[in-house]
Amino acid sequence: MTNFADSFFSTPQMAAVFSDDATLRQMCRFEIALARAEGEAGAIPAAAAKIIAAALEAYEIPQGAAREKLFTDAAKAGTLAIPLVKLLTAAVRARDTEAASFVHFGATSQDVIDTALMLQIAEALGLIATDLDRLGNAAAALARAHRDTLMLGRTLLQPATPITFGLKAAQWLVAAGGSRARLARLKPQTLVPQFGGAAGTLAALGDKGVDVAHHLARHLPSLYAPHLVLPWHTRRGALAALAAEIGILNGICGKIARDISLMMQLEVGEAFEPAEAGRGGSSAMPHKRNPVRAMQAIAAAERVPALVGQIIAGMVQEHERALGAWQAEWTAVPEIFKLAAGALANMAATLEGLDVVPERMRQNLDRLRGLPATESFAIALAPHLGRIEAHELVEAAAKAVASGEKSLADVLTNNRRVTQHLDRDAIARIADPRNALGSASAFIDAALAFWGERRD
Repeated sequence: MTNFADSFFSTPQMAAVFSDDATLRQMCRFEIALARAEGEAGAIPAAAAKIIAAALEAYEIPQGAAREKLFTDAAKAGTLAIPLVKLLTAAVRARDTEAASFVHFGATSQDVIDTALMLQIAEALGLIATDLDRLGNAAAALARAHRDTLMLGRTLLQPATPITFGLKAAQWLVAAGGSRARLARLKPQTLVPQFGGAAGTLAALGDKGVDVAHHLARHLPSLYAPHLVLPWHTRRGALAALAAEIGILNGICGKIARDISLMMQLEVGEAFEPAEAGRGGSSAMPHKRNPVRAMQAIAAAERVPALVGQIIAGMVQEHERALGAWQAEWTAVPEIFKLAAGALANMAATLEGLDVVPERMRQNLDRLRGLPATESFAIALAPHLGRIEAHELVEAAAKAVASGEKSLADVLTNNRRVTQHLDRDAIARIADPRNALGSASAFIDAALAFWGERRD
């Protein structure tokens, strides 16, 4: 059953990937694949391997009181693997006593738990990829549609120079594309089975350990065959890198959410989350349209850095098996993915249905009466007056605009030092925000081309 935190911060699909049922099923998948691999490699009798695989494929995950006992026993044992393997062994023993002796043969608890986690992450990354494509495609559509939609650029939360909304969307697009590319590079390094036995030597398998490891990877097709079959029990760098990238993806979603929530302020009114019955209202103020999707993504981005830091800090592990650091991953890694899924789904849905208000964007730009053009005027006057003097002149004109009713163009048109070098047409041309966009259009083209590149 999904709890409130998962409903608020995640998606039902991602919550299911990391549910207790899913964890137990993936652990069973490892044991089935291990039996088959060992049978093929000659490490256990082929007949025993077939019996084990058949029994575990038919095995039903414990429910109710049996599950409670399983988890209670796991807490005492310090690992879920020990009591689960006992249950699986009993299930095989019901079919064949000799075959039961080969369940989990040569493996250790960390092998089954880590490999199960990799199987869950492989499924989780599939969900992430789907919504990341949604996010990028929606950002690309906004970049195309609003290539020429003028709006005010803002730096340090203050008016800056004009930009287009298409350029803002292009920045979101490139962020999404960068994360997509980095995740694609990380998958083959991270999504590999764990198989090392008691202390990372596979000693119980004699000289067949490496052969079994290769067969094991083949029986887990959602994972990658490792370039080196060396176990990674206390070598957690690849997992930490993936956790960090998922954390970065949370940050990307948080950045988009922050931008939209600021534009959604009623006194700004430039863009709004898609309207939906029951979403974003207030219990006290009927007029409110709260940015709830943005709120969820920002809250996720606030929570994730500590979890990623926990994974990175946990890389400092003792000898051949960690005492505490590895176990801390069991909740941190799923939580990072669940938060990312919620933030990503919320921002993808937001961009897909974003209510953009170009007229308000232009009004907010125009009501500053030309102040966003100060940089352009200072640049135009610098060859005639010198950079410092031109800057000071335009700065004084901007103060006059702020304290009066005239536009910047009007103030400068009445300044002889300006009109000696710039006529009315030149002043009007510089004051037009459409002429102050620089390479914005080229940047949008570059972003669209980047998103369209092959992922691999």
